[in-house]
Amino acid sequence: MKLKCSGGGLEVLKPFEVSLCSNIGMVDSPKKYVLAIDQGTTSSRAVIFSTEGDLKAVSQNEFEQIYPHPGWAEHDPMEILASVEEAISEAMSSAGISASEVAAIGIANQRETTVAWDSKTGKPLHNALVWLDVRTEHIVERLKAKSGQDHYRHNTGLPISTYFSAVKMMWLMENCKEVSEAVEEGRCMFGTIDCWLIYNLTGGSSGGAFVTDVTNASRYMLMDLNTLTWDAAICKDLGIPISCLPEIRSNCEEFGIVKSGPLAGVPITGSIGDQHSALLGQACISVGDVKSTYGTGCFIVMNTGKELVPSFTGLLTTTGYKLGKDSPIVYALEGSVATAGRGVQWLRDSLQVISKSSDVGPLAAQVENTGGVTLVPAFSGLLAPYWRPDARGALVGISLHTTKAHIARAMLEGVAFQACDVFTAMEKDATTTLNTLKVDGGMSVSNEAMQIQSDLLGKPLLRAKMPEATALGAAFAAGLAVGIWNDPADIHAILERSGGATAFQPSLGKDACEAAHKRWKDAVQRSYDLAGFAEEQEKTNTTVSS
Repeated sequence: MKLKCSGGGLEVLKPFEVSLCSNIGMVDSPKKYVLAIDQGTTSSRAVIFSTEGDLKAVSQNEFEQIYPHPGWAEHDPMEILASVEEAISEAMSSAGISASEVAAIGIANQRETTVAWDSKTGKPLHNALVWLDVRTEHIVERLKAKSGQDHYRHNTGLPISTYFSAVKMMWLMENCKEVSEAVEEGRCMFGTIDCWLIYNLTGGSSGGAFVTDVTNASRYMLMDLNTLTWDAAICKDLGIPISCLPEIRSNCEEFGIVKSGPLAGVPITGSIGDQHSALLGQACISVGDVKSTYGTGCFIVMNTGKELVPSFTGLLTTTGYKLGKDSPIVYALEGSVATAGRGVQWLRDSLQVISKSSDVGPLAAQVENTGGVTLVPAFSGLLAPYWRPDARGALVGISLHTTKAHIARAMLEGVAFQACDVFTAMEKDATTTLNTLKVDGGMSVSNEAMQIQSDLLGKPLLRAKMPEATALGAAFAAGLAVGIWNDPADIHAILERSGGATAFQPSLGKDACEAAHKRWKDAVQRSYDLAGFAEEQEKTNTTVSS
């Protein structure tokens, strides 16, 4: 089903002590597993862990990506729900277990992607607007012209950007009659994917829980980072009724009980945005720990502990995690890159230079360098630290010497360069030198991609042999709530049990590295102001086809 509608400095590597979340109750002996739902941008996964942290089963289902116009991206919320339910059934069947053996459920999800639905019917009022969708650019420009890009940063830690949920809600209210009428009549529910899943799994319109967690709420551009509550003044300023927003909770407590299906009766006790979940799953529980997840996009997050560190370099100040109602909040700095794995998919599906995503590394390894080619994968603009929604992809320096191997390598470099920009900005904000980057995500499986990242960053990388860092973080939060694990530090033992980590050491000389970054900076400048050309071409194509 597709729904359409017209119209200051840090003390680095100092252990941060986190008080334990309030346990809901110790696990009975038959409870041997925790199930994690990892709902991502292109697929939904169900991952089952034993109470020792071992992987028991994994199931994954892709769902349709909807691109109505250049720069627009939508998901069918009902298809997402179905993909999650199917993944759960498949994982449970594969593991050969029943609900009576599952102690708890944890959810990790793509953040910022926004759903509007009807409280009376429980049905979506429009397709979900995906986090990388840039249709709200005119709203962003309007808000920036009124008060400046950083007007809400002091309270929310975020610049005004197409990235965040609040402007997506505004677009839906301004452009979809069904949404605006539901808001006026008090029956509109706005939420991110975590909220949508919890609501449906716990009963939907028949009493489903309308809740979100502090990590997802921190991406709405509506939450005060100090109080962890919706900011009434910002909501009023943007015209978003607080009554349409979910209740904010910690990442580690009971959110509700699953009402039907193979997990009926099992409590959902963990909910956490995917990048925060990976921060926890990578054991970044000390101040100064940094991880980078290479999924559809690339997200670099640094644990800053109890301190709210303001960014002056274009990064986001955000929540890290809060492991229980009475536990302290852990804050973080984050830099988000819109295109990572999506760029590899583009090589596979649009250019067809590879037949499967795993081919990109071996293809890139056929050449020692890019032959002077630089690829800026700004397919939907540039996020941190540039914040240029007007940017579009640029392929610079091609010649008759250029082969598909050069382009494949340039794509991997383009992702790595963006991560380097964020890492450098992070060091400036933290006023310290960061020594190691922990990596995870689908693209991190490529040895070639990670070696390129290490070379261009000039830092060692650690890739955990536990392949499910994001799912593990969600499962760990859920398990803490029911007493399977007792301390955040227990995550270290789980990672060691899974084999530790593979290290990548930088091998590119300083001069070559500096020359590469100079080439990158030049190409980034060339990607600016290209969005208008794409829009004009779309208008021309529409006119001709009519």
